[in-house]
Amino acid sequence: MSAQSQPSTVLELRTAVAAGRVPRRPVKDEIRQNLIARLNDKAPLFPGIIGFDDTVVPQIVNAILSRHNFILLGLRGQAKSRILRAVTTLLDDVIPVVPGCEIHDDPLAPICAACRARIRGEGDALAVEWLPREARYVEKLATPDVTIADMIGDLDPIKAARAALQLSDELTMHYGLLPRANRGIFAINELPDLAGKIQVGLFNILQEGDVQIKGYPVRLPLDVMMVFSANPEDYTARGKIITPLKDRIGSEIRTHYPVARHHALAITRQEAWLDRASEGRTVDIPEFVREVVEEIAFQARQDQKIDKRSGVSQRLPISLLENVVSNAERRALLAGERVISPRVTDIYAALPAITGKFELEYEGELRGADNVARDIIRAAVGTVFTGYVAGADLQQVTEWFDLGGNLQVDDTLPAAELLARTREVQGLQELARHTGVKAGAPPPVLASAIDFVLEGMYAHKKISRSDEWQYQGAEPARRTPRSVAPEATIDRDIPMPGNKKKYYN
Repeated sequence: MSAQSQPSTVLELRTAVAAGRVPRRPVKDEIRQNLIARLNDKAPLFPGIIGFDDTVVPQIVNAILSRHNFILLGLRGQAKSRILRAVTTLLDDVIPVVPGCEIHDDPLAPICAACRARIRGEGDALAVEWLPREARYVEKLATPDVTIADMIGDLDPIKAARAALQLSDELTMHYGLLPRANRGIFAINELPDLAGKIQVGLFNILQEGDVQIKGYPVRLPLDVMMVFSANPEDYTARGKIITPLKDRIGSEIRTHYPVARHHALAITRQEAWLDRASEGRTVDIPEFVREVVEEIAFQARQDQKIDKRSGVSQRLPISLLENVVSNAERRALLAGERVISPRVTDIYAALPAITGKFELEYEGELRGADNVARDIIRAAVGTVFTGYVAGADLQQVTEWFDLGGNLQVDDTLPAAELLARTREVQGLQELARHTGVKAGAPPPVLASAIDFVLEGMYAHKKISRSDEWQYQGAEPARRTPRSVAPEATIDRDIPMPGNKKKYYN
């Protein structure tokens, strides 16, 4: 319905409803019918939600078709909040409300005392306001300090005194978040963190559809759909959802991390901020770098040194790729290169985007977060490298190093210099073509492909590598002997500020 054709008074609204031009229905029926229409049109249900089409989304559809309140259970970084907010796309574009009403009262059937008084006073001439769907979603992050007044409401003695009203009068009410979500969706994130006595306050709205304020016999038959999110770990770690409340929630839906790398890649492409086209520079991220970044999250989720109960958020690859591109941008700025092309070396420089995204088990604590992260990066590189060079002959490059060849690179080495240093390594540039990078690609992209091959061969123990930290200041650099095994070197190294130089041999 266009803005010009929308009824502007109660009389016009009543006529439009009678003629079927304006739908009038409970919010759960509204969402259900709009969902049915979207299913009939074969339209996307929840744009931006990736990887849940065959698992989570069908269960959400079933819950909505059943007119259920529902809860999403899942570890951190599984798009629970985004899904809850996406349900608002199933609401009507606008609905008619009483102007100025805090609980978005229906002009044809108001439930609050103030709106009923206005209807009695102004009758069919009462103006109608139109509320957009964005204003019909109310979200609350559950914390232990939330009170029943925050959620349901309270009686305002100041309002009562100014209007010379008894405290039991409905006009003295100060509405909480739940009544303010009337005729819309009310979402509670991290439900187990809500105190048990506050969870009890939700019983009536879930079962009988009304609330009571401050013990007075004032009932508000709210029209609201309630949705929740929770982390299963919270049931034992910080709080729990009390059993009677769980019993009143219609559907319990489990979310999960991406099960396929291409889903994870699509999520990161959608969410990561990679627009670094400043001063004429362009960003060219090789696909193998993107795959290594995603594989790091997959490896971390199955690593025995990382706490699986806490999970590894999908925010890890998003933050990591942003940091990787930033390190490549820093190198391009220092070298004056016009193309920003990340390398696997940049992933090692982006450890701060990894170590804060997981919790360690006891064995991991002993090893240290940085060392665990390096192990995971190496495993991820090895997995992705196998997919690119399966069946390729690595012998020529291996023999060059076995005959005494060595190579020094670091994360600030310009692309032209890296290509010049590796040109003498027989078979290396030919092997780099297996990455899909063409011979005529810009030097930074070619350099990224060569760096990937070197790191892949190191991950598969075809060549060895030792690390050196170049200190900033007068303190001398420390060189780890190349005779020491790479694993032992990494175990003993303590991260220092400065540029890291790698020696392949």
